[in-house]
Amino acid sequence: MALSRESIRSDYPLPVYNYRVEIGGDTVSFSEVSGLTIAYETTTFLESPTARGAVGPNMMIMPAQAVAPTITLRKGLVRRTSVEHLYRWISTVRINQVEKKDLFVRLCDEKGDAVITWKIGNAFPVRLDAPTFDANSNDAAIETIELKADYIMIEEA
Repeated sequence: MALSRESIRSDYPLPVYNYRVEIGGDTVSFSEVSGLTIAYETTTFLESPTARGAVGPNMMIMPAQAVAPTITLRKGLVRRTSVEHLYRWISTVRINQVEKKDLFVRLCDEKGDAVITWKIGNAFPVRLDAPTFDANSNDAAIETIELKADYIMIEEA
């Protein structure tokens, strides 16, 4: 079965390795992004039965407040960008002048053009983990930053 380029482009999933992350207008390289979750709490209402002969309460489960997303970003520790982008940002929390930023995670096609964008609104760092140091390993030093945000929106380009 022959497939056209356009049908492959529109009907097949995009690979997860081709993405970019922008923090407050700056593009920062990350090796892993997780936690792009949109979730809502639920609440249960018990209602008196209204039909004749119905026994017990009628249960209704309804959506409640949105759950604040927790985004985890991992990257190799790089001299210039690690301190400039991550450590200085989490330091604003310590001095009680929290700098909230919008983040964009853009999943790209084979040309590098954004196809789907996750906008993470009003994010701020809540945790920065240093790499695990091991004298018996030659792995890259990977640092992890955890963010809390107000919301996540998904947009198609």
